[in-house]
Amino acid sequence: MRRLLMLLALLLAAAPLRAQPPVLNVYNWADYIDPYAIERFQRETGIRIRYDVYDSLETLEGKLSAGRSGYDIIVPTSEPTFARLVRAGALRPLDMARIPNARNLDPALMRRIAGVDAGNRHGAIYLWGTVGLAMRADRIRQLAPDAPLDSLALLLDPRHASRIARCGIAVMDSAMDVLPSVLRFLERDPNSIASDDLQAAQRALLAIRPHLRSVTASPTIVDALAAGEICLALTYSGDAIQAGARAREARRDFAITYAAPREGAQLWFDVLAIPADAPNPDAAHAFINFLLQPEIMAGITRQVRYPNAVPASIPLLPAELREDRGIFPDEATLARSFVAGTPDAAGERARSRVWNRFKAGR
Repeated sequence: MRRLLMLLALLLAAAPLRAQPPVLNVYNWADYIDPYAIERFQRETGIRIRYDVYDSLETLEGKLSAGRSGYDIIVPTSEPTFARLVRAGALRPLDMARIPNARNLDPALMRRIAGVDAGNRHGAIYLWGTVGLAMRADRIRQLAPDAPLDSLALLLDPRHASRIARCGIAVMDSAMDVLPSVLRFLERDPNSIASDDLQAAQRALLAIRPHLRSVTASPTIVDALAAGEICLALTYSGDAIQAGARAREARRDFAITYAAPREGAQLWFDVLAIPADAPNPDAAHAFINFLLQPEIMAGITRQVRYPNAVPASIPLLPAELREDRGIFPDEATLARSFVAGTPDAAGERARSRVWNRFKAGR
């Protein structure tokens, strides 16, 4: 019996192990993909996806800065995180021969991020949008009938903000997205870190701070808008669109609309990138190529209601999405828009001081 067991053990040891399917480790924003895209990629390639989510760029940067994150795909925002990762050599250059669907990307939008990624070597645009005003126009009209709905004055003019405060105002807790917009409204350089400019932005923000219900995270703003708890927010374009969809699903008797500020809206881009130490870069290239198919990107935009950078996907969208200027801005809005840069370390500290004083209300 003992000899039989030893023989069985030897046979088992000599038998070839069943090959484990490759694993793709993805780190993305929460609620930021079409689940069908994940299921279809796994089915078509045999590659299993392990999908983790984060709720802030700080969390993403913390993971990457520690090294050996274990992720193959990350989705940083072009400014500042993607820019910093490119400068730090923390990203693997993309092998475009393995991403033929990169030709589907809008070259005009890709040029917008080429300033931080020369030759677009390290990233492909996933989704994008603007920073602007999400609102319940009906309530605002009741409280401030003369307030301009397409201008940041709606928020930053204390005369308007004091009246609208009754139905709730929120500002997203993001210095990198809010301060450039405030500076642009004040007719100053959105990228300025000059003391005079930052003090002007601080004064403008402190003047409306008593009228704000909250300075909070983007997902919280979406929930509050959809529930009717606030009627105005400075936030991402997609937040307004998601909130409007949730309000309709809940059969609310109001609509959420979005306005890109006429002073010029800040553009942002979330980028598909591969960490330099990615354990499975082959699967990462395959995933990026898969996502950049028009029908896949159309499904993602239908799901999360943010615009993508694949023009051929737009005809595949329902009219309510492709014709919504809050999702796909018109040429005039894009011409007025700007992409904020990433300040140096001293500039970031100066901005953080302004932001912390604003949040504290002093």
